[in-house]
Amino acid sequence: MNNRTVMYHQFGHPAHVLTIENRSTIAPKSDEMVVRTILRPINPSDLIPITGAYAHRTSLPGIPGYEGIGIVEEVGNPILKSWLGKRVLPLRGEGTWQDYVTAPARWVVPVPDSIADWTAAQLYINPVTAWVLCTEWLKLKEGDTLLVNAGGSAISRVFAQLSNIVGFRYIAVVRNDVYTRELKHIGASHVIHSSSSRLVEAVLELTNGRGADFAIDCVGGQAGKNLAYAVRPFGTLTALGLLSGEPVDWWDVTKQKDLSVNLFHLRHWNRGVSEKTWHETFETLMTFIGQGLLQLMTPRETYDLTNVHTAIKNLNKQQANNGKHFLASDH
Repeated sequence: MNNRTVMYHQFGHPAHVLTIENRSTIAPKSDEMVVRTILRPINPSDLIPITGAYAHRTSLPGIPGYEGIGIVEEVGNPILKSWLGKRVLPLRGEGTWQDYVTAPARWVVPVPDSIADWTAAQLYINPVTAWVLCTEWLKLKEGDTLLVNAGGSAISRVFAQLSNIVGFRYIAVVRNDVYTRELKHIGASHVIHSSSSRLVEAVLELTNGRGADFAIDCVGGQAGKNLAYAVRPFGTLTALGLLSGEPVDWWDVTKQKDLSVNLFHLRHWNRGVSEKTWHETFETLMTFIGQGLLQLMTPRETYDLTNVHTAIKNLNKQQANNGKHFLASDH
């Protein structure tokens, strides 16, 4: 089978280094499945490795894409034949920006008919990260206050909705007023505009002078530092992302403030998670979606896989709350 594949052979701006190549599919090993992909979202986490930001752990040539949805086309073991034709998430295998993805059978997640392709396709990176952070990493409980920057991002929307489910108080930090109404509607207790408010003073006012119990930094740079000083003494800050591209000297920050700082990577959780917990996590999130408690980003634009360059160029022209951009395969 011809397998149209998005690849990069060197690091650089995605619009400049990505190529479309035709490859042949390889028969799966006994513990693998070949999934004919249908749809995959474009996430910042897909694009950042292409730039070389994580060159020390990124092998070349590379295939982008951490998540997506497809149909099981081929299995490497007769025991797995019941999976043929099923709609699944082909995770933790090859990059998903190709027509056919080979994935380890044990991590492939079945998708119920009740969940739309565009919802299921983005069920991994942001929802799983947010759920694990809230319930396993930080162990948030009712009444805790969580402060997060990059408030207009897709994962911020998940945190806002999880605050309703878990019971913690969610304060989102945004750069302007564009996202305020929506964030409050889906669960945020408060939205702080960093461009017009002094963050620390605003958080202290909202928490009766205490500060946030927990904070998650998705930005880095000065925004990350500002977030740290809004956390209560002996509170916890988790560094999750680096949207600014500027790392924070957390050691220096902790010398100036009594604060516990840690770093969360989903891949580290993946290494230690059992197969049972892995599948239970997805089942829990899909239950929330079925109950209407969790809604993911709606599609903004969908491009054919071969139009990836156009998709990336248009990506930066849209506001985050205008919807998600997807790459589709028309087999």
